[in-house]
Amino acid sequence: MLPNIPENKQLILFDGVCNLCNSSVQFVIKHDKKKQFLFASLQSDTGTKIIDHFKIDREKTDSILLFTKSGKIYSRSTAALLIASKLKFPINVLILFIIIPPFIRNVVYNYIAKNRYKWYGKKEACYIPTPELKARFLD
Repeated sequence: MLPNIPENKQLILFDGVCNLCNSSVQFVIKHDKKKQFLFASLQSDTGTKIIDHFKIDREKTDSILLFTKSGKIYSRSTAALLIASKLKFPINVLILFIIIPPFIRNVVYNYIAKNRYKWYGKKEACYIPTPELKARFLD
């Protein structure tokens, strides 16, 4: 069963052991003044249920996925650009790159995703939110 996302919210699924992904989540939290996003790691029960529901190959699972209230899932550069579009100016201007075909955008995205552990490191366990942020994390 898919998680019930509250109205006007979207769920960002991220690699909970990736330092770059955790930094990206912190960046989104800082710039998401309307608190439009909820978070869960790909490794969590919620992440696993969504991955299984959409039959996403775990070997090719992206470092970030965006799950919407309408039940759609976005991945790679499309997810990153849609997330950026909901943040404050000037970050939201990045959505202009959506006009570039995904197969071109994803070349850069995939290169960074492939090397993220080597460049930024990896944690032994998933990110644990502070008590103040706990309400924005599903599990």
